[in-house]
Amino acid sequence: MRNAVLSRPIAAKAAIAFILSTGGAGVSHASDHLDTPTVIADPRADIGDLYAWTSSTGRQLNLVMTIVGHAFSDKLDYVFHIDSGKRVGATTATAAITCRFSTANAVVCRAGDADTASGDAGKPEGLQGTNRRMRVFAGLRDDPFFNNVKGTRAAYEVSAAALQHGTKTDAAGCPGFDAATSQSILDQWKHTNGGPGTNFLAGWTPASLVIAVDLDVVAKGGAVLGVWAATATPERQIDRAGRPLTGNALLGTIASEDESNRLKEQYNAATPSTAAQFIPEIEKGLALYDGFDGKCGNQLLAEPGAPSSNRYRALAALLADDRLWVNSAATVCTQLFAVELANLAGHRELRNDCGGRTPNYSAVNTYRSLLVGGNSTAVDDGVNHDDHEHSTTQFPFLAAPDAK
Repeated sequence: MRNAVLSRPIAAKAAIAFILSTGGAGVSHASDHLDTPTVIADPRADIGDLYAWTSSTGRQLNLVMTIVGHAFSDKLDYVFHIDSGKRVGATTATAAITCRFSTANAVVCRAGDADTASGDAGKPEGLQGTNRRMRVFAGLRDDPFFNNVKGTRAAYEVSAAALQHGTKTDAAGCPGFDAATSQSILDQWKHTNGGPGTNFLAGWTPASLVIAVDLDVVAKGGAVLGVWAATATPERQIDRAGRPLTGNALLGTIASEDESNRLKEQYNAATPSTAAQFIPEIEKGLALYDGFDGKCGNQLLAEPGAPSSNRYRALAALLADDRLWVNSAATVCTQLFAVELANLAGHRELRNDCGGRTPNYSAVNTYRSLLVGGNSTAVDDGVNHDDHEHSTTQFPFLAAPDAK
């Protein structure tokens, strides 16, 4: 792994590579796209997005895994991992819900010894577990992920042009864009071809695995839950997902295609407990994001007064772990990173927010905003809701696909 501190010329090249690679990667059908040879070979193994939030009754954890392919594989396990504890990053118990398909909708899902659901899970009401501790749906639904891909690419192109024409980076790798360039970046981000921002993913219908499970089945270590999803064969893990974007946007930013694929394959095969190896690479990507608003050092958890090698270490460690954190003691859920902001950044107003990720969060805008300006509003891509209405209370939560 390369040293996290780059010389200015190398950092500028890193930024250009990052901008071009993530701009190209934008033509994807979820926040985690066909990003490595392994998932390209079988998109049924490619996790698009993970959603997790507490029910309004405070009794269940709702879970959604979307798959980039339009079907499930009978060769793979689809697994929700739920770690539990009393605070972010300090979990003491773990649970897993593992689902295996024999045909398109015929599934067996096991929540440890607590419950098993077996049969046709393709009807909207889902499939009840034998012990009535969970409910399962599996089938095509509208993708709740929304993103202005073209506006994002245009913003990256402005950044790339500035870097190619001499914008310097500081010792931590953060580009020093001037005010006009930053304004142009942020303006391009919220438009599509010069007009209002549009959702590139409108109408996409991934295979969706939806589960509602009793909280006492998965929260034995405490109310704070770290949720991540994986697809795996009996021999190895193929893909993993937690928050949106981390694996694709922040790894291999200065690498060749072969090196980038190697890093992402390793990342997909890792677990939260083995992911610290990626911290130096993620720090480089964070440095680049930090400069988009023309202010270096105002990123979430950044330490502007610390040595340059440590400025982005705390956030890089949090993102490498890449679990989606849910406060299961809360029944109000308003934004991505709410649990982390309440516990790690002093946002007391979010102490009673479940965080996690519901189908209706403007997740990409929040994620990028925290990386750019340390708040939830620094970046607006002009798309703040999906083209379908999704539910946080009515199973299976995701809207039905449009009739063909």
